[in-house]
Amino acid sequence: MLGGVTGGILVFWDNKVLELMGMELGLYSISCRFKCCDDCFVWIFSGEYGPTLGNAREDFWDEFGAIRGLWSDPWCIRGDFNVVRFPGEHSGASRLTSAMRRFTKVIDDLHLRNLPLLGGSSTWSEGLNNQAYLRLDRFLVSEGWEGHFSNVLQCVLPKPVSDHSPILLDVGGMRRGPSPFRFESMWLKEEGFKDLVKFWWLELSFRGFSSFILTEKLKKLKGFLKSWNFEVFGNVAIRKNLTLTQVGFWDSQELLGTLSIKEEIAKKASRVEFRKWALMEETSWRQKSREVWLKEGNRNTNFFSQNGKCMY
Repeated sequence: MLGGVTGGILVFWDNKVLELMGMELGLYSISCRFKCCDDCFVWIFSGEYGPTLGNAREDFWDEFGAIRGLWSDPWCIRGDFNVVRFPGEHSGASRLTSAMRRFTKVIDDLHLRNLPLLGGSSTWSEGLNNQAYLRLDRFLVSEGWEGHFSNVLQCVLPKPVSDHSPILLDVGGMRRGPSPFRFESMWLKEEGFKDLVKFWWLELSFRGFSSFILTEKLKKLKGFLKSWNFEVFGNVAIRKNLTLTQVGFWDSQELLGTLSIKEEIAKKASRVEFRKWALMEETSWRQKSREVWLKEGNRNTNFFSQNGKCMY
């Protein structure tokens, strides 16, 4: 999907992979209803280009509602929304504005998920040394769409020409059933996690018998944990690989000459961060070995142990 300086929005696809079932053209969007050729999964893709003027933004949000009113299938949206969700997505912003609140409300009302952005915190920048940056571009997906695929990742790519960074959405592959919820032991190693869980628990309030209250609070807590793991904690293997790339970068820079004090600090920080995520991944694999492979028999147990020696 392309927008902005191209004069509009362009959506293209491979007919061998997707069959077009329907299309709707809006003032700010192109929406296509696709059917996957291999498994007949029907879903919607919308390419959006948001208005830059605030007084036109309500029409933009209304167009979202019209698309959802037309089709109820799983949904994937890619757009330059020309608005951010949080102050941290806008350099120099210090408060939550009405436009940010409205954007978040639209996402919540349409039951969409804001995918984590890997490889960077912004998608647009300008000025000397790119001191002004914003996250204007993103993918939004419905739970049904994300649930059909495995390892859905949103990554920032280099921007050799435009002031906008291209974004790649890698869907990995298709899931063969819903993945069960599992409390991850590695979460306990994240600083502030226990306090966060305590805060969630104390904020929940229900009336009824003790067993009912406990059951409902656990259900809500599970939802909080799933969202936190998805939007904040992220994929451990990917985070580890990203920090390893940073370690390699500083190693290569060191070969070119003596690092400055600031660069030495950054180099040490990258190694600390890599060790953190490596430990997280090891904790996750140890938990999985107890919960899955060790329950499936001696042959699988031995296989994992042999690979475990190589992995660790």
